[in-house]
Amino acid sequence: MPSQVESEFIKDLRSKINNWSKTEVGRANRWLKYIQLTPDLLHLMIKLSANENLTADHKAKLAVAISYFMSPMDFIPETYWGAIGFIDDIVLTVLVLEHIIKSGGESVVTEQWEDNADLNAVIKEVLHSAEKMVGNDYWNKLQNLIK
Repeated sequence: MPSQVESEFIKDLRSKINNWSKTEVGRANRWLKYIQLTPDLLHLMIKLSANENLTADHKAKLAVAISYFMSPMDFIPETYWGAIGFIDDIVLTVLVLEHIIKSGGESVVTEQWEDNADLNAVIKEVLHSAEKMVGNDYWNKLQNLIK
């Protein structure tokens, strides 16, 4: 069960993204459907980081992704770009989730996923478009963060 602070943070994040998605810029953004999953992806990583069935390697990669997500100064900072700035956080999150799933943690990941979206489909779609989403340089840098 999430802590009250965690729940409030996720709730606030969801509200900000929902408000942004109603703007002209938000509605026109081609990555909107992924940006709207940002709170759920962050919540999933937090829950997975406390899961006893994941390895130390999985938890280390989750820690990197959560830290990156919470950092105000990442490759595409939310403080400057607003909700569009979550794109790089989403790509890194999906890279970590793909690693966990491919190394035997699929059931743990899917059990913890609370959104109605098909997580495996989201992962495939984001990875397919990741270079377009963040650009070649940032795509390579994000991949290197979890090697």
